[in-house]
Amino acid sequence: MPKDKINILIADDSLLTRVVLRDILQRDPDIRVVGEARDGREALDAVLRLKPDLVIMDVVMPVMDGIAAVKEIMARRPTPILVLSANVRPGDARGAFNAITLGALDVMEKPRGAVQEVFAPLAQRLIDKVKVLACLPVRLIPASSSSRAPSRAVEAQRRSILAIGASTGGPKAVLSLLRQLPPDTRARMLVVQHIAQGFAEGFAQWLERETPFPVRTAADGDALRPGLVLVAPSDRHMEVRADRIRLTDGLPVNSCRPSVDLLFTSLAHQTPREVAAVLLTGMGRDGAEGLAALRLAGAATLVQDEASCVVFGMPRAAIDLDAAQQVLPLDEIPRMLARILDRTERL
Repeated sequence: MPKDKINILIADDSLLTRVVLRDILQRDPDIRVVGEARDGREALDAVLRLKPDLVIMDVVMPVMDGIAAVKEIMARRPTPILVLSANVRPGDARGAFNAITLGALDVMEKPRGAVQEVFAPLAQRLIDKVKVLACLPVRLIPASSSSRAPSRAVEAQRRSILAIGASTGGPKAVLSLLRQLPPDTRARMLVVQHIAQGFAEGFAQWLERETPFPVRTAADGDALRPGLVLVAPSDRHMEVRADRIRLTDGLPVNSCRPSVDLLFTSLAHQTPREVAAVLLTGMGRDGAEGLAALRLAGAATLVQDEASCVVFGMPRAAIDLDAAQQVLPLDEIPRMLARILDRTERL
C-alpha cells in the first residue's frame, strides 16, 4: 500500500462512531482510513491483513474487547494503538489504562454520542495525536542499554521529595518506575503526566491499584506526605509552596497544562537539595528548563535514555541543557532512586 499517507484502522462497535471518525480523519490530506472493524477480532484480522500505521481502538466491544485485542496485536504484529474511550470516570477508566499496560501508546476521551457536533471539539486534537503516534516505534518492554556517562555522579545524600514528569508513553513508564521502588520508600512523591482531559483521576486510581503506594489526585492546599504520590489534576498547573500543593489555572507552559517545568521550577525555589527529579519519555521540551534549574540548585536529576523512551523529546531537551546528572534506561532509574530516597527506618 502506498506510503504517501498515514494509514489508519478504526475499531469501534458503533457504525455511527466509525463514520464520524473516518470523516474527521480523512479531512486531513495526510491521513487515509484503510479499514474499519466492529470488534476486537475483526481489528486483529485487519491489522494482520492491512498493516496499518495506527489503530484507533475502542475498549468496550463484543466478541473480543479492546483490551484483548491490544494484547493479541502486540503479540502478533506490534502496531501503534490509540485508545479512544468514553469511560473517563475514575472507576470506569481502568480498561483504558490496562490497554496502555499491554502496549497501547495513549488514550483519549471519546465523546458520548456519535454526531459530528459532539466530536467537533475533539477533531483537531485527534488528528494531531494520530500524526504523532503513527510515527512512533512500539516497544513492549523498555530496552536495557548502557547509560550515557554523566557529567558528575548523583550525590548519595538522602532526598525526601521525588518529582516525576512525563508525556507521551508516560503512563506505562511512571507505572514501571513506581512499581520498582522499594515499598518502604518514604519520599513525598509528585507526578505531572500530560494526559487527555478527564483521565488524571483514573490514572491516579490505576497507579494506586498497581503500585505499593497510596496515590491521589492533588487538591489545592494538600500537604506533601511521606510515601504518598500526588498526581497533577487535568488541565491545572501544580506547584509546591511551603510544602503544600498550589494548583493554578494559568496559561499553558510549553503548550502544556499541567506543566512539568512549573512543578520543577517551584521545587528549585524551595528546598532543592531534598529533591530527586526524573524526566521520562515525552514529546516536546516541557520539564527541561525546570530540571536544569533543579540541577543548578542542588537537586539530583535523572532522565530516561533514548533506547527505552517512546518519545525522546523531553529527555533530549534536558540533556541538551546539561540538566541531567545521569541518563539511564527506565529499568535502572528505580534502582538509582532506591539509593537516595528516604526509606522507613528499620529497628
